Amino acid sequence: MKIVRRIGVPPSARGSTSTSTCPDVFELSDGNFAVIGTEATEMLERELPADAARADYERIVVVSRETLVRAKADIPDA
Repeated sequence: MKIVRRIGVPPSARGSTSTSTCPDVFELSDGNFAVIGTEATEMLERELPADAARADYERIVVVSRETLVRAKADIPDA
């Protein structure tokens, strides 16, 4: 599995002064997406709706609204 492309604009285009540690979204060679965000599993797990759960190997991450809004145009419809 490899990163194929960034989804959205680079952090510098969102006003980041340090492009090395900012939320980001990437499309992977297998068609899935990888997200860099702030780890928030412990804080948000109890907030999950009753029909949602995470596996032991999964984490809940927070990505800024601007990151996803700026990525929206690059996310495929299908």
